[in-house]
Amino acid sequence: MILVDALSALTAVRHGFFTRYHAEGGTRGDFNCAYRAGDDEAVVGANRAACAGALGVAPTHLVTVKQSHTADVLVVEKPVAWRDAPVADAIVSRIPGLALAVLTADCTPVLMADGVAGVVAAAHAGWRGALDGVLENTVTQMEKLGAARARIVAAVGPCIGQSSYEVGPEFASRFTARDSGFARYFTAPKANGHCHFDLAGFVSDRLKASGVGTVVGGTWDTCADDARFFSYRRSVLHQEADYGRQLSAIALTVRAP
Repeated sequence: MILVDALSALTAVRHGFFTRYHAEGGTRGDFNCAYRAGDDEAVVGANRAACAGALGVAPTHLVTVKQSHTADVLVVEKPVAWRDAPVADAIVSRIPGLALAVLTADCTPVLMADGVAGVVAAAHAGWRGALDGVLENTVTQMEKLGAARARIVAAVGPCIGQSSYEVGPEFASRFTARDSGFARYFTAPKANGHCHFDLAGFVSDRLKASGVGTVVGGTWDTCADDARFFSYRRSVLHQEADYGRQLSAIALTVRAP
C-alpha cells in the first residue's frame, strides 16, 4: 500500500492507498476489492480482510458505501455490512477501530484526518462528485464532529492524471458554466476540440478552498501505471470486459481525549 507522510505523522491514525498487487506475494492484478458480478465473493472478502488487517481493524469493521457519484456523506458510529451499505460517496467517523474505505479506478480517493479531534474521513471524488460538493460536504461533517478545518490533513490519492484524461468540449463546459475560473484545470483545446482535465488539481483546490490546512498527494496516474493501479479508462481503451477497483482506507486507532 502507499502511505503519505503527512497522515503517517498522526499517531492515532492509520491509513493506506492499496494497489492492485496482492498483499502477499506481489501477484499483479489480483487484489480487486470490489464486489462485482461474477467475482468470487470469498476472494474479494479475503482481499478486503487483508486491507483491514493492515490497518489493525477487524474485517467486519471495514466500512464502505454504495458509491454513486453523489455529494452525499455518511457519518458512521458502528460497522456497516457491505450488503447493507447506503448510497453515499464519503464516510466520516470519530469512532476508533472503524476503517473507512472507498473504492476507485480513476476517480480520486481522498483520506482526511484531524488527529487532535480524532475525526477521520474517506471520500470518493470523481469529477461529478467533486463538482457537486462531496469534498466540501465531507469537511463540513468532520467539523460537526469536532474537527477544525485548519487542522485537517487531506491526502489526495491515486487517480487519473491530466495527461491521460482527455475530454470533449461539453465536459469542460460543465465546469466553466459553474465558474469561469475553472478553465484553468483544462489544457488548451486541440484541433478536435478535446482537451485534458486536471482532476487531482481540481480536487486539491476544492479542499484548500474549504479551509483544509494540509493538502498533499495527487501525483499518481492510475491510467498510465497499469503495474500498480486498476483503471476504468485504460480498460475502455484496451476493450477489456471489466476492471478492478483498488481500496483506500483510514482508521482512528485511539479515541481522542
